[in-house]
Amino acid sequence: MRQAERALFDLRRGLSILMRDHERAFVVCAVEGLVDAAAGAMQALAGSPARLVLSKHRLAAIGHPSAAPAVAIALSPLPDAAGLRALAWQRGASLPAGAKLRDGGLVESAALRLLGRAQLVPAALVCEVGAEQAATIATAVASGDLLAVDAAEAMRLCESGPGRLARISEARVPLAEAENSRFVLFREADGVHEHVAIVIGERAGWPEDVPVRLHSSCLTGDLFGSLRCDCGEQLRRGVAAIHALGGGVLLYLSQEGRGIGLANKLRAYGLQDEGLDTIDADQVIGFSKDERDFRIAHEMLDELGIDRILLLTNNPSKVAALQKAGIHVVGRRAIYGEVTEQNQRYLKTKASRHGHWLNDLLNEQGEPGDDEPACLPAADAAHRA
Repeated sequence: MRQAERALFDLRRGLSILMRDHERAFVVCAVEGLVDAAAGAMQALAGSPARLVLSKHRLAAIGHPSAAPAVAIALSPLPDAAGLRALAWQRGASLPAGAKLRDGGLVESAALRLLGRAQLVPAALVCEVGAEQAATIATAVASGDLLAVDAAEAMRLCESGPGRLARISEARVPLAEAENSRFVLFREADGVHEHVAIVIGERAGWPEDVPVRLHSSCLTGDLFGSLRCDCGEQLRRGVAAIHALGGGVLLYLSQEGRGIGLANKLRAYGLQDEGLDTIDADQVIGFSKDERDFRIAHEMLDELGIDRILLLTNNPSKVAALQKAGIHVVGRRAIYGEVTEQNQRYLKTKASRHGHWLNDLLNEQGEPGDDEPACLPAADAAHRA
């Protein structure tokens, strides 16, 4: 999958790639970062007009619901780069009259999956290579000016999860909430993301049911104390709780903004300031309500030799994902931050639309107790999910 992994970095740099599907070939580039000259150049290189490719989430947000994961849109004339960016993620945008939509195939779907994995807006320009341009394309590929990727390989990369995690480095890092702590850094095979296991206390003194928390990175909350979320408080309280329970592990996962990346999270914040909740804002940009892959956590726990845990979480999806992966989640404990004027709507959305166990915190009805076993889906049910 080396070519598909390289494609992630080319797309992030604003370069076009060539994507092949059997005998057909397509020039693909990201709408994010696109300039007018690049759009013209890729069409000249391919010898055909470009189509805009958007996700089903974005299409639903602009009034064109589709069951297909990717939709190709023919626009004549093709808007300039600013117009394409507006169609890709701006609120209130609409397709121009005469736009022709068709369900995308493997190439279109793989292109959006690569962009999402690269944490770019899932919106692409795609041009099919005409027969008269085949020799020019072959020269560009041979010279290294254009990276060629097989669409099926790209899709396998995006569906395979994090791949084999490499354990890169580790060191003792005393924390205010847990002085005896060690950081162990893991890197994903594609080189895009790094994750940290914060190992608290000595393994010999841990409880049999190892206290574990999965914490998705949040630069704004964890580092700067943003009032828009409760992430920073959950992080520090999670470390303190694991220490108080006798030690265990906090997995600090590089999954900013529920997996959409910092740039897209900031875009979503702008939309939330216009009145959208966190889920609808992500959909406007083209994402599902949660883009995270918790298989990463399973691989990290497996590397650390942990298969029986007490999970510190308010998120039922984390319980189900770990159980499905074969981790024995024997119980759950809640980890709350403070409810503030600025984060109350965000927390209510997590409870009502994500199903998080937050009703106790929000003074509503129906929330089971913090460590109530009934909170946990049965392990066999999780395996069937």
